[in-house]
Amino acid sequence: MIWTLPFVSALIGWVTNFVAVKMLFHPRVPLNLGFMKVQGVFPKRKDKLAERLGKIVGQELFNISDIKENLLHDENKQAIISVIEVRIDKFLREKLKEAVPMIAMFISDDLIEKIKATLMAEFENSLPEIMDTFSQKLEEKVDIEEIVKDKVNNFSMEKLEDIMFSIMKKEFKFIELVGAILGFLIGMVQIALIQFGGIH
Repeated sequence: MIWTLPFVSALIGWVTNFVAVKMLFHPRVPLNLGFMKVQGVFPKRKDKLAERLGKIVGQELFNISDIKENLLHDENKQAIISVIEVRIDKFLREKLKEAVPMIAMFISDDLIEKIKATLMAEFENSLPEIMDTFSQKLEEKVDIEEIVKDKVNNFSMEKLEDIMFSIMKKEFKFIELVGAILGFLIGMVQIALIQFGGIH
């Protein structure tokens, strides 16, 4: 009978940690036990969690300066220029002639290329200033911290629980396993103490 102690202790350790993990999210609404109120950690501190996540994302992970820096990276900058060049070429070769048919008599491919080159040179020189203005407007209009905070606050607790479990499922299972292992070891220590006590 004594040798069942480690297995009983392992079960108790697993159940204890399993319940502890569940109590991170449950009960979702405060449960009045008379002498105290019980509520899951995340439901109780959802506002603080949303505020903290907003600050982390807005200050550490993602901000307007990052957007500007990435857009002006050589590869992205060239992609923007290429798109504009295609649009200008289409405008000069198709849209302009459709809007003013008579201009087709005077505008040649060589002239189109010269106009396009002039416009593209001006656009490339103006791109940093355009991006500065764009990023300033974004900073004025877009508050990433507030957006993230509102998004998290608007999550249902079911959705928040699903998100947390999808991210930390292995970690939660590990916590439960650790409880079982520690419980088993405690049971083995109890056997050793009993046996040691019996010898003396």
